Amino acid sequence: MTSDGLRRALTDPGPRPLPERAARLLEDLGAPPRLAAHLRAVHDVAAELVAWAADRHPALAVDAEAVLFGAATHDIGKALHPAELTGPGAEHERAGHALLRERGVEERLARFARTHASWDGPDIGVGDLLVSLADNVWKAKRVPDLEQRLVDVLAAVSGQEKWQVFMDLDDVCDRLAAGADRRLAFQSAYPAGTESTA
Repeated sequence: MTSDGLRRALTDPGPRPLPERAARLLEDLGAPPRLAAHLRAVHDVAAELVAWAADRHPALAVDAEAVLFGAATHDIGKALHPAELTGPGAEHERAGHALLRERGVEERLARFARTHASWDGPDIGVGDLLVSLADNVWKAKRVPDLEQRLVDVLAAVSGQEKWQVFMDLDDVCDRLAAGADRRLAFQSAYPAGTESTA
């Protein structure tokens, strides 16, 4: 049964709603409301980044569905490791990936639970970079090495000079970071535990 707090975190006005499948997974898990709010914030930023990439770099091959589902579930393992919702830890990454796979989620969608914090590893694609970027810029955190890696990919695909791509990416990141206070307030409005305070 879905708690009132989780239901509100999934449906209250604010960041765009999660994909239905992701929302159902959170409900099935009885996830903490703050986790759902966080996933909505990151998913919202990822949607903006996907739209920006499609507009500014139309030759870029991006599986938009995978990126959006990945952003919506990247931290789902925190439902199993709730201490990592309010503190450091990486156990949720492997656990989240395993949880998604056990529930029949295809690898192309589940991978982001495992890759969102390891964007500098091998076999990281542009979708992984977009989810990682969304997971940082939603709270106005800028990661220069991550952004440079994305610039390199975008410049290679578009044929533009790296400085041009950097300026364009910097502009969109600045615009998205400007909404961080609103997103942080949205996330903070929901309890980190599974008990509803409403």
